[in-house]
Amino acid sequence: MTAPNSTDSRSTGLNPAERSRTTAPAITSGRRAWAYARFFVGRFGGMLLVLLIIAVISYLIFYVLPSDPAQLSCGRPCTPDRLEQARAFMGYDEPWWRQFFTFLGGIVAGRTFGSGAAAVQCSAPCFGYSFRLNEPVTELILTRIPVTFSIAIGAAILWLILGVSTGVIAALKRGTVVDRTLTTISVAGVSAPSYLVGLLGIFIFGFTLNMVPVSGYVPFSQSPVDWLWHLILPWIMLALLNAAIYTRLTRGQMLDVLGEDYIRTARAKGLKERRVIGRHALRNVLIPVSTVFGLDLGGLLGGAVITEKVFSMQGLGSLLLDAVGNLDLQVLVGVTLFSAFLIIIANFVVDVTYGLLDPRVKVIDS
Repeated sequence: MTAPNSTDSRSTGLNPAERSRTTAPAITSGRRAWAYARFFVGRFGGMLLVLLIIAVISYLIFYVLPSDPAQLSCGRPCTPDRLEQARAFMGYDEPWWRQFFTFLGGIVAGRTFGSGAAAVQCSAPCFGYSFRLNEPVTELILTRIPVTFSIAIGAAILWLILGVSTGVIAALKRGTVVDRTLTTISVAGVSAPSYLVGLLGIFIFGFTLNMVPVSGYVPFSQSPVDWLWHLILPWIMLALLNAAIYTRLTRGQMLDVLGEDYIRTARAKGLKERRVIGRHALRNVLIPVSTVFGLDLGGLLGGAVITEKVFSMQGLGSLLLDAVGNLDLQVLVGVTLFSAFLIIIANFVVDVTYGLLDPRVKVIDS
């Protein structure tokens, strides 16, 4: 028999996150500050290590390929002497490992390509220089970021709201027509190719109904209304595809949580169903959802490749595809590292969010 003062969820009605918060030991502000400092320093060091590994792998893949980017920049006729001059100017005349360390040094302190009056200066942080486009890779990335971020963040907000809400509804209506309909739609959304959904959206809403623009990007600073109007269709297409995954995930998690003892206890105590679902159940459902959301958002911020191509938007994804087609290795490595950095940051935010949603997850060792 459970004691009257037991903190078990069956007698208190508290969900695990609330129960751990009430029983968590108090620590001094000094110890907490030190714990936070250790956590951030450790995570920052881990991020640098991961980026270093990704950079090495990128060089092993892109710079060991049987190709010569200097050949593309040599011009015609390309004599052996001119080819060697092009290699020396671009820095491809050195071993790949020396190029790698020069590349790392350029990120921290900048670097110079060539020498004399024709030298090209690349200021820090220098992710390389595109000799085909005659621009530093960093500037190319910064130019394309607004497009990719606008697509990714807007679509992510839509698919999170739509996916979680439909997943909760499907779980609460388990076995009904509503549940079967939402489940069928989610299966279709997961199975549908993204490029096909995008092209269908363009054909129906753009060409047939002529409701929204089907291509191009307008900067927010130029016209907020046009910015929103050009992004509505890409947002909806991406949201429909990704929301299907979140519907299935949320439904499964919600069904598991609704079977827990603390949910039955909360209902037995007479709490309103809205509070039981919103405060006790949904908070614990969002823990695994936040993991998937962080990774999906981080990957999309690195370049919505198919979406940008379908809707003719010049973001990071289009920049990466163009670099592959033109064998622009400097852009390839620079965009790859930048995308990896965004994904790592997203992982870090997920770790911190864990601690906010559920104190049982010890993000910081206190």
